[in-house]
Amino acid sequence: MQSGHKRIFFEEKVFLVDENVYEPAEDSFLFAENLRVNEGARVLDMGTGCGILGIVAAGMASEVVAVDVNSCAVRCAKKNAIINGAHDKIAFVIGDLFAPLSNKFKFDVIIFNAPYLPVENDEDTSLLSLAWKGGRNGRVLIDSFINQVQAHLKKCGKVLLLQSTLSGVKETINEFRQHGFESNIIAECSVPFFETIMLIEAKKP
Repeated sequence: MQSGHKRIFFEEKVFLVDENVYEPAEDSFLFAENLRVNEGARVLDMGTGCGILGIVAAGMASEVVAVDVNSCAVRCAKKNAIINGAHDKIAFVIGDLFAPLSNKFKFDVIIFNAPYLPVENDEDTSLLSLAWKGGRNGRVLIDSFINQVQAHLKKCGKVLLLQSTLSGVKETINEFRQHGFESNIIAECSVPFFETIMLIEAKKP
């Protein structure tokens, strides 16, 4: 194992996780276990981290575009795609949310394990903190994502967004509704003494 890397397993897959990259936890595994993608779909994996969701999606999709603002995460995800035999299906992009993507490219499924933890004092400027910091109310990235996602989604496409009850699930469902989506909670998991994490699916009616 490479120095500074942890080895994480999901089903038959293995992921090396750099110390500057978010380590898959309950939220990642809940998402991965409930990730359903039609065969041949084009998938956008926003905030790919170590690449776990994009690599799982690549087993069903024809193409995956994986984006992360953390350059260490993108390098890590590339390595994991090679390890898990998914590198020929995944393109990796460094950038902040949809900024590096052209509106000309639409996706069947857009997935996002959002940074959702509320942060009172934004003193942590590490690359790793970008994976979990959601601003004062935990919604900075969530709201920005919902405001932009429609421009990158195919007409009959769907969005899968994972967040915590700490950052307002009802607010997310209402925000999706204001943008013309119907949404519902398709999976959830309680984290002891802390919160409940929920996977939300949103589609256009």
